[in-house]
Amino acid sequence: MLPLNLVVQRMIELRRQRAIQVTLLAVCPNSSAVLKAGVIVAARNNAPMLFAATLNQVDRDGGYTGWTPQRFVQEMQQVAAAYNWQGPLYPCLDHGGPWLKDRHTVDQLSLTETMSEVKQSLRACLEAGYQLLHIDPTVDRTLPPGTPVPISVVVQRTLDLIEYAEVERRRLGRASVAYEVGTEEVHGGLVNMDSFRHFITALRQGLAERGMLHAWPCFIVGKVGTDLHTTYFGPQVARQLSDLVTPLGSLIKGHYTDWVENPELYPASGMGGANVGPEFTVEEYRALADLCAKEADLCRIQPHLQPSDFLPALEDAVYRSGRWRKWLQPGEQGQPFQSLPQARRAWLVQTGARYVWTDPAVLAARRTLYDNVGRILADPDAYVVERIAAVMEKYIRAFHLFDANELFCCK
Repeated sequence: MLPLNLVVQRMIELRRQRAIQVTLLAVCPNSSAVLKAGVIVAARNNAPMLFAATLNQVDRDGGYTGWTPQRFVQEMQQVAAAYNWQGPLYPCLDHGGPWLKDRHTVDQLSLTETMSEVKQSLRACLEAGYQLLHIDPTVDRTLPPGTPVPISVVVQRTLDLIEYAEVERRRLGRASVAYEVGTEEVHGGLVNMDSFRHFITALRQGLAERGMLHAWPCFIVGKVGTDLHTTYFGPQVARQLSDLVTPLGSLIKGHYTDWVENPELYPASGMGGANVGPEFTVEEYRALADLCAKEADLCRIQPHLQPSDFLPALEDAVYRSGRWRKWLQPGEQGQPFQSLPQARRAWLVQTGARYVWTDPAVLAARRTLYDNVGRILADPDAYVVERIAAVMEKYIRAFHLFDANELFCCK
């Protein structure tokens, strides 16, 4: 498997020499079904696939998926073996930085404490064989709400975390690892061209001073128009950012690519990669809701069957998790969950479902649902996975990834 940083260099060469433009897809593995779908889609299309896991999803404590970094990589390898796929799959860390794990904020960790936790997680990722580390110190809970972290502080903490990772990598005897830096979030202060230039100039100077230019990031995250509530990709901004970083050996990576209206413009705009996550959660939810509708018909015809009550169990688990509060709009703050309009509750359940797929009550209800509809449907789990895979295929087509492994000689 070609190391990810060399894949990026090959992409840059292909664009310059042969005008071949592709954008890598990074799937956020927020469930077992999403992980399976990602491997299946990679195999069907002979395409490289990145799996970008946040510390909320996968961490030393198991995250909300139940996977430690080691277990996550093992699970990925087991799924690949089950589908007889030996092509490149890249486990990656997404948003590795202080207070970007919800637990750190809830526990009110100090800067020293959260940085220590992040460093231990970086070490665990390296031990597990991650291929990409996103270093993102753009949140500072010690500052007043809405106050961006100064660029100089972002640079300093980015340098400190990369240096720590490099020391640990060498100690572990691991091969080179790729890095990703920056964020699309406003709190990072990297949302206009001047700030962006300042950041990459200072970062490059700092890496040179520490003798670490070999760790120059292959991806730099750019704000290219999409966020949690907007879905239009801005190709002109993307091209500007790409023209700025490509001579340095980097490519721009977009986050919040979910439901983007014009994904076909990513490759021609120079985008190197794109993260997609919540869209797959919603499709998993919708597929399960469709199975619940089938189950309802089945229970009417066969009244002796005990319905799973999967959707009520899921809503209850989302409510109990408390995570729905992080998505409340300003006018909704402080309102009880049940007092919110039904449409908003449905949106919060769809969005928050990824946090509770492994809740015991949800798992039990899902097993009952599968047992019930499995009387007619041969493989309910495969039905759900295929629904998610169909959504991923949209990005494979738009990003020109079909048979892309041939470009990188990394089948």
